[in-house]
Amino acid sequence: MDGLKTVACGAIDSLKDELNDLSQEIWKNPELNFNEHHAHSVLTQFLEKQGFKVEKGYVLPTAFRATFGKGAGPALPEIGHACGHNLIAEVGVAAGIGIKAAMEKCGERDIGTLTLLGTPAEEGGGAKIDLIKHGAFDNLDTAMMSHPANFTMPANTFLANSCVTVTYKGKAAHAAAFPWEGVNALDAAVMAYQSISCLRQQMKPTWRIHGIFTKAGVKPNIIPEVAELLYYIRAPTDKELRELTEKAMVCFEGAAKMTGCTMEVEWDPKPYSNLISNHTLVSLYEKNAESVGVEFSKDYNSTNAPCGSTDMGNVSHVLPSIHPMFDIGTEAVNHSHGFTAASGSPKAQPYTLNQGKALAMTALDVMCQQHLVAKMKAEFQEDIRKEQ
Repeated sequence: MDGLKTVACGAIDSLKDELNDLSQEIWKNPELNFNEHHAHSVLTQFLEKQGFKVEKGYVLPTAFRATFGKGAGPALPEIGHACGHNLIAEVGVAAGIGIKAAMEKCGERDIGTLTLLGTPAEEGGGAKIDLIKHGAFDNLDTAMMSHPANFTMPANTFLANSCVTVTYKGKAAHAAAFPWEGVNALDAAVMAYQSISCLRQQMKPTWRIHGIFTKAGVKPNIIPEVAELLYYIRAPTDKELRELTEKAMVCFEGAAKMTGCTMEVEWDPKPYSNLISNHTLVSLYEKNAESVGVEFSKDYNSTNAPCGSTDMGNVSHVLPSIHPMFDIGTEAVNHSHGFTAASGSPKAQPYTLNQGKALAMTALDVMCQQHLVAKMKAEFQEDIRKEQ
């Protein structure tokens, strides 16, 4: 086993310049959800050159599937900068390169199939959910990805998340001459916003609701006929999310009744599930990461604080998964200009390559030791049972 891991790490190191070039090409050409055509092109070309069988436009125009070997095996999701998606892609490709080299070293011995899934639209598009529905994760044993941050943790809290647009409709009127003729939709939106704020006092510490006004009227002298809110509702489990959603709906509905407005509610059709980190995989990942010099953030003061939400959570409800976070040598936080710059900096490269090695070695542990597959699957079934 150690020999195969050495081969994997060596293969990654041998292509470190090419992997950096790949990351830079994505970083210099940021693209919006489901329009990652350049990233799709450079990643699939690179993987074809490395000997993978690549299916371009897999299920979605900018998704892909690259495979090597036969039988079951692990999946490495993600293509992707304020959140460092170029580095997520580099980690996945690097891990794939390392695993493939180890598989080739095995010769005729069949240890399974490696799958690299290019999953676009990470920022709110929920492409992994589309891929789940089309069977992209069927017949796979595990899924792994790693996400850049300003700290390093093997397992993190990612919340279940539903996005909702609430539209209030009233009646326009001249705000000075005939205000009594109007029905103020903005009042309804403001009351809903304030009701949600009041609700927070009775919310659990792990629950989150945050929203903005997306429509609030046209001119001050016109009673607003339409007002609109966009809210994210989050909780540690899908079950708790349903409970919190019911409470939020009471706030939204009450605001409509108090102002005489009508209300329309539109839910995002692809809600995110909470992330279930498989303990067996986490333990393997920790050991492998430490073996290549990764230092975990023992003093990180928000270890158990939510990191947000991800469609990798949905994947983790389908098969055993991990989604570690890794420091890239910056104090800047995700979704900031500083983090955008850091994700394209040469300083991020050693951290990124180490993550590729850690995931590759973890995958090899699973592929070469079938008892680990049975263990993580049994644990997965128990985790899902607890979620019900």
